[in-house]
Amino acid sequence: MSTIRLEPCVSIDFDSSTLDEIVTKAKDWALMHGVCVMRSRQNFSPDSINFAPFVLVPSAFPKKEFEKAIELQTLVNEMIHRIANNYEFLKSTLAITNTVDPFTAQLFKIYTTVQEEGVSQEECCCGLFRCDYMLDRDAVRQVEINTIASSFAGICTRVTRLHKFVMQELSHGDKLQQIPENNALEALCGGMLKAWEIYNQPQAVILFIIEETTYIFCDQIFHEFEIRKQNPNVRVIRRNLTQLGRGGASLDAEKKLIVDGHEVAVIYFRCGYAPDQYMSADGCEWDARLMMERSKAIKCPSISYHLAGTKKVQQVLADPGNLERIFDDPDKVARLRDVFTGLYSLDLDEEGDRAAEMAIQNPDKYVLKPQREGGGNNVYGEEVGEVLKQLKGNPERASYILMDVIKPPLLQNWMVRPSTQPMRVDTLSELGIFGVIIGTAKEILHNSVGGHMLRTKIHTANEGGVAAGIGALDSPFLVDL
Repeated sequence: MSTIRLEPCVSIDFDSSTLDEIVTKAKDWALMHGVCVMRSRQNFSPDSINFAPFVLVPSAFPKKEFEKAIELQTLVNEMIHRIANNYEFLKSTLAITNTVDPFTAQLFKIYTTVQEEGVSQEECCCGLFRCDYMLDRDAVRQVEINTIASSFAGICTRVTRLHKFVMQELSHGDKLQQIPENNALEALCGGMLKAWEIYNQPQAVILFIIEETTYIFCDQIFHEFEIRKQNPNVRVIRRNLTQLGRGGASLDAEKKLIVDGHEVAVIYFRCGYAPDQYMSADGCEWDARLMMERSKAIKCPSISYHLAGTKKVQQVLADPGNLERIFDDPDKVARLRDVFTGLYSLDLDEEGDRAAEMAIQNPDKYVLKPQREGGGNNVYGEEVGEVLKQLKGNPERASYILMDVIKPPLLQNWMVRPSTQPMRVDTLSELGIFGVIIGTAKEILHNSVGGHMLRTKIHTANEGGVAAGIGALDSPFLVDL
């Protein structure tokens, strides 16, 4: 684990009275300004919510590296768009993965089906992405690119304001300019509205694809409210995949998607990225996904954007020569490769065998990643070696990739969670940069940065799930190092 440390943005050596006072004020501010994200899984009630875990003061982050990640995002957007519109690249990259990972194979089957049926060159897609980074000593390294259900844009804008409030309460209002403004919610909802305008049917709705039971619901609700705020004439409807697959949606003769009498202009997926979201015995959720991909509605994301965000694509791009298949501009290639960390194939060949043996010998240096989104799927530490030993000679090994462990600096902070006392802990942070892209196979119509988020976790934790209470929402406090 990293031994490099950053200093807190302000002293956090509070006496108990000061700590109680500022934490109480921060909790009240969070509850009254929408830093609410969770319904209890144990005692579920649609009428009860709790604030999301957060750290008390914003976390120091190198200004130069923050700005690098911001400046890179439109290029990341373009990269994903180019990959998504390169059938041969996706086909060759995912060929082995599709033989050993049934979920990715099913996604690819839908992709192939709509390609063979003839996707129009003018068909428009919308991507709301989030590229995640961690500091490796003092430079950002890419963790992953989320191309479906990129979350927390709604909550993180409010966390920025929460931290400005806390800093003022601590008599550090003079430092607010070091907390960057965050327009993530406005930017992502603005992207959906641009797509709605391109569809050009004033009565059409935006369809949110949600889970059957949504525990982490506030974030996506904020998107619905923001859409109404930006354009009161646009209506949002919410459905789950099962509802759509069992008669809740249909295509008309012109391939318009109709849901309960409403024509759908834009489909925003907040569900559909994990196998357990397609569990009905009759396969109706897969039927719904195929129907939506066949439709004229603008998908956010399209199945091709979804596949372009898989871990296997990320790993292949890190191999020498593959970024050059996407870009013929050496400067773009160099800028992207600058933030890559070590990524290794685990296919059943000599290269995969070498990578597996390397990780078996030094498991603490690597993370084992399957082709999954949503958190909680990766393998860390000694378990990396154990899993790879079990998979020796097994084709299933190719469904994983191997990544170098990134070792960010430690930073002390107070972690504030519902119904518990604040804890002073060593933390690690992960920076996410949102991006918006809209385009066809022939051209990019819109490409922009869409704000940021910071998630911080206890330094001993592998995963950083906010809902699980291990991670916490945060804001970057920009410093010169």
